[in-house]
Amino acid sequence: MAEDEPQKPQLEMLLAPDEVLTTQMRLRVESLKQRGEKRQDGEKLLRPSEYVYRLDFTQQQKLQFERWNVILDKAGKVTITGTSQNWTPDLTNLMTRQLLDPAAIFWRKEDSDAIDWNEADALEFGERLSDLAKIRKVMYFVVTFGEGVEPTNLKASVIFSQL
Repeated sequence: MAEDEPQKPQLEMLLAPDEVLTTQMRLRVESLKQRGEKRQDGEKLLRPSEYVYRLDFTQQQKLQFERWNVILDKAGKVTITGTSQNWTPDLTNLMTRQLLDPAAIFWRKEDSDAIDWNEADALEFGERLSDLAKIRKVMYFVVTFGEGVEPTNLKASVIFSQL
């Protein structure tokens, strides 16, 4: 960037746990188990290591993805998968076809403070968020925690520049 070029204002948007929706999806799993029923064909059931997060677009237009800001306060791995699901009040079931590719994977090694990630996929996914922000007020994610990491160990946000 040239020195005389003004820096675009940045906007940081937090990925926040959606505890109500996570609980609802876990109740669906329990309900199926209790009744001895199987999931619908193509339905995505939440595993114990998966949680629903949301990103509320405080601004929808003129956003350009800049970077992910992911902090893991201990070693482990996190996979952030976007969904095309626009949950309605009746909490329709999440189908596997509604999971977006690619997912963004972040990890921290035991003897390091640095966060590593699958850069190409994370960037492509981030750029899709800019497009989705134009048509959505909220974006939902399935966040999978692995290798000893739990939701309390994660702080994640997306940084956009405002065009």
